[in-house]
Amino acid sequence: MESVQQLLERLATGVIRETIGANGAAGVRPCGNPKFGDYQINGLLPIAKTRGENPRPLADKVAAALAQALADIAEPPTVAGAGFINVRLKAGYVGALLPQVLADPRLGVPAASPARTIVIDFSAPNVAKSMHVGHLRSSIIGDSIARTLRFLGHHVIADNHIGDWGTQFGFLLHGFRQEKLDLAAAADPIAEMERVYRKYYGASEADPTIRDAAKAELVKLHDSDPENLALWKKLRDLSMPAFERVYQRLGVRFDHTLGESFYHPRLPGVVADLKARGLAEDSEGAVCVFFRDVPALKDKPFLIQKSDGAFLYPTTDLATVQYRVETWKPGEIIYVTDSRQKLHFEQLFTTARRWGYADLKLAHVTFGSVLGEDNKPIKTRSGEPIKLEGLLDEAERQAQAIVDANYADLPEATRREIARVVGIGAVKYADLSQNRVNDYVFSWAKMLAMQGNTAPYLQYAYVRIRSIFRKGADTARGTSSAECKNVALADPAELDLAKFILRFPEAIELATEDYRPNFICSYLYDLAGRFSVFYERCPVLKADEPARSSRLLLCQLTAEVLRKGLDLLGIQTIEQM
Repeated sequence: MESVQQLLERLATGVIRETIGANGAAGVRPCGNPKFGDYQINGLLPIAKTRGENPRPLADKVAAALAQALADIAEPPTVAGAGFINVRLKAGYVGALLPQVLADPRLGVPAASPARTIVIDFSAPNVAKSMHVGHLRSSIIGDSIARTLRFLGHHVIADNHIGDWGTQFGFLLHGFRQEKLDLAAAADPIAEMERVYRKYYGASEADPTIRDAAKAELVKLHDSDPENLALWKKLRDLSMPAFERVYQRLGVRFDHTLGESFYHPRLPGVVADLKARGLAEDSEGAVCVFFRDVPALKDKPFLIQKSDGAFLYPTTDLATVQYRVETWKPGEIIYVTDSRQKLHFEQLFTTARRWGYADLKLAHVTFGSVLGEDNKPIKTRSGEPIKLEGLLDEAERQAQAIVDANYADLPEATRREIARVVGIGAVKYADLSQNRVNDYVFSWAKMLAMQGNTAPYLQYAYVRIRSIFRKGADTARGTSSAECKNVALADPAELDLAKFILRFPEAIELATEDYRPNFICSYLYDLAGRFSVFYERCPVLKADEPARSSRLLLCQLTAEVLRKGLDLLGIQTIEQM
């Protein structure tokens, strides 16, 4: 289904071409101030600049022609400023379009054309370590981007590139050999791995022989020593269930979980090929990629093999690009990591393009830190990162206290489910509603508030609308919203809500242009606010026909958009709250 903005863009571009002989796009955007109209056409300004003409006469000419082309859709366009054309939709057109949107499984959001294959790399915890709050942002931002791109019709491959081959395994292998522990019998295998790692890594600071022993164990692992491989596999296998518990609670899923170890056999060939192509060279015994012609990188070589023959993260990431292109043939790969890795990905992308992947779109989606009330990265009192599973436990506890205090009459199982959905949703929305590049302060009070731009507020807005239909089933009369073929929009609040529902595709477009889920959050918050104004001003169940059915359809559409929008954020809705 074509969105309103797409329709206006298509029609206006055609009128511009026919009227003034220009091939430029119309440049349709929502009006910043609704008193001027609903949409603005600003493409005449760049066209006039290219021609060296005054844009105002061009705009006047185009607006006059548009009045006829848009006669069934909008009021006569008006020209403002230097040459902006403002368009106001007719209530009759909006009312006739709403039932079509409700009948559309995509709620009026056009499918992507052409659809592309996109790999998205996010979360990426380290094996043998607990997931901590630092993994929260990558996991839920990446998941929301994947959900939104899938909704648009793209073939999205979510790949969790876990850290399972790094230097920590040298210390773990050495430590478990020394202590001869039965890890499978441990009450908390991850905690035991972390204890062993901290013990032997800490001891190595004062005793170089321990560091040498750990390094030797890692080399044996990378050389496929059977005993080390068996122990490594046990460490890995015992870590995965802990990761999966967190992902299930967050509603995050992956199509593949291919760790660093998966790419190890490819690494010698990657280095050899880069050297053969003249893209990498020996430097003091190591092998590096240099960027002498890139000012920002000319003093920052990309180290792909150390002087002792060991490979590094850059080598693995290059092998990963190679594998993904060979196997999945994507048009784009998206990496979701914190902003501290910016330099690494600049080097990786530059190398990959020179290596033969110039047509592959590579995107680094960065994000800031989660801060405590002291505006410092959030940690435990002992200075350790907060474990993500513990954070989610606390979210549900905090929500449970609120639910128990306000809905004591509900069954216990129902209260627990509400607390789970509200608590997890609150944590996710508090993160996703931020501009991802910024840090944000983690506050239980703010994220669980029933007022303001929070998940509980939006979840409650959905529940309130659903309750209208439960009450309506008891007082049913006249036609139903499903039978309504044309929505009457007599009250300004009705028309305002209706027009805003039609802007859902624009919110999705903004969210995908620069991978920013906060645009969906902002849209949903504004939608809920407009619904509140409508609901206060316009009786629904007590209204006479045809207003009753029209308003029920507006309620149903609002609920469906809220539900779908929250789903794109990975947040559940509930029917009772």
